[in-house]
Amino acid sequence: MATSVQEHSVSLVFVKEDQKGGFQFCNSLESQQPLKLEVKAEEEGAELRVIDGNGVCVFKCSVNRETESCRVGKQAFLITVGFSSVLLQFKSLNEFFTFYNSLKIFKGSNKARSAFSQRTEDASAAQYFQFYGCLSQQQNMMQDYIRTATYQRAILQNHVDFNDKVVLDVGCGSGILSFFAVQAGARKVYAVEASSMSKYAEDTFDVVILMARSVKYTVNFLEAKEDDLHRMEIPFVFRILQSGLVHGLAFWFDVAFVGSQKTVWLSTSPAEPLTHWYQVRCLLQTPLFAKEGETFSGKVLLVANKRQSYDIHIMAMVDQTGFKSGNLLDLKNPFFSFYE
Repeated sequence: MATSVQEHSVSLVFVKEDQKGGFQFCNSLESQQPLKLEVKAEEEGAELRVIDGNGVCVFKCSVNRETESCRVGKQAFLITVGFSSVLLQFKSLNEFFTFYNSLKIFKGSNKARSAFSQRTEDASAAQYFQFYGCLSQQQNMMQDYIRTATYQRAILQNHVDFNDKVVLDVGCGSGILSFFAVQAGARKVYAVEASSMSKYAEDTFDVVILMARSVKYTVNFLEAKEDDLHRMEIPFVFRILQSGLVHGLAFWFDVAFVGSQKTVWLSTSPAEPLTHWYQVRCLLQTPLFAKEGETFSGKVLLVANKRQSYDIHIMAMVDQTGFKSGNLLDLKNPFFSFYE
């Protein structure tokens, strides 16, 4: 295995247990100076060293398969050595996943290694997954019309090879080929992605998970005034078709191009062929349980902001139980815009 050293920007928090069984969190060095995490492969794991701005090592440990450690939240990592614990907080999600994926490789180095691991340097693998974990790179590939359209044509024009089949999409990236497989009639699709892109791919959805029929809100652009679009209130009442947790609302749009001779429709519905807008899914802060036949009602308020987008206010309730939930979301957030 090629020896390599990775470097990451982190903050370091020491976790101590008090006499009452609670926890105390102490930032290192009582200052805001930047810290650098060095990760070096060892025979059965990795050596971690945290270096301050003066080049002084303020924390050092070895991590292997026996070390007590786990991911915390989106981009932090907790390590316990003996009776002491430290929390490494990374500056970005991509940087965290580069560290996290490399650590899994290092910790598994004493096991039988895969053919990929045997012929690939660890640093190269980490760089590869970091590259394809960037939203901009996935967007660049999807906007390559020749590439994307050829893949789609190859799958849809051979739909008999996919109809009612189970498909494994290894290295699915954004999940675009998995969508094509579903369009071609695949019974089930397993989309597998090793980079941080998996977080975004898993948040897209298929129409089969929708718990109610869609409701429609219409804007007539021939009659609407500009001010009408600054604030839009959309009431909704859904009749639940299957019992389960309602995690949020899905949004998409249809546009009618009304001509003098023919009206042409553009649809971004999940039941129609995929577009680059995808759909928007807006989660409630707390999921609500609803039974089949119950009604789920509320309103969505879209308020134009100065970021060329909308703030979305969701208020929802299961009418039969009175349970309520809601959320306030920024549609400009890339997490939404990439999967619109």
